[in-house]
Amino acid sequence: MKIFKYIFWVLYRIWFYILVALPIIVMFPVLLISISKESWYPFFFKLARFWAKFILVGMGFRWIVESEQTPNPSKSYMFIANHTSMADIMLMLVSVKNPFVFVGKKELAKIPLFGFFYKRTCILVDRSSPKSRQGVFLRAQKRLKTGVSICIFPEGGVPEEHILLDEFKDGAFRLAINHQIPVVPLTFADNKKRFSYTFFSGGPGNMRVKIHKFLSTKGLTIEGTKRLNEEARAIILNQLQAYNK
Repeated sequence: MKIFKYIFWVLYRIWFYILVALPIIVMFPVLLISISKESWYPFFFKLARFWAKFILVGMGFRWIVESEQTPNPSKSYMFIANHTSMADIMLMLVSVKNPFVFVGKKELAKIPLFGFFYKRTCILVDRSSPKSRQGVFLRAQKRLKTGVSICIFPEGGVPEEHILLDEFKDGAFRLAINHQIPVVPLTFADNKKRFSYTFFSGGPGNMRVKIHKFLSTKGLTIEGTKRLNEEARAIILNQLQAYNK
């Protein structure tokens, strides 16, 4: 019986990459056009949301979003969430309707097809380079001026399986304070169970999302970064612990 589980997990992982690639191949000309101008990014974002829904539905995932507060379509925000799965990007896209730009590690740009559009639409950062991290602030400022929001997974990577929630890096919160935009914490409850980075694991089922009340940065200075960091992390950690009871 166990051998059938391993066969399922191998096929399930292969199926995931097929679902990632298929819409990109089919929509490639339209996607190229949508990224040719920065002002057309909202259209690209709609295509990205379709891509994300296609993958999640195809994997047998059902997302359930609970909102304590709804983002205003005409405002910019800093969206953050815990990071445990390759499906986190897709779940963030289907959970948030406001067009946003991911700030993510440059290594993802090497993924075939996905990486082509990733490096042209996201803000890439080399976490080992202070110069690269500083450059993120300038690129984020440019994108915020176009009216989009920013999304960062503040753990700075995927923690080991036994860690419920890693410590947060300060970058997302410094950006939010510098640009005086609210921080919107999201908790992803089931992604580690549904599709973690452990190869022989996962399966179809629910993916619960909670969009928490926004954290205002109005009037905050850079000295308030650590407090904002800790407040946001506490909200997500408490929710994860509540889900796990």
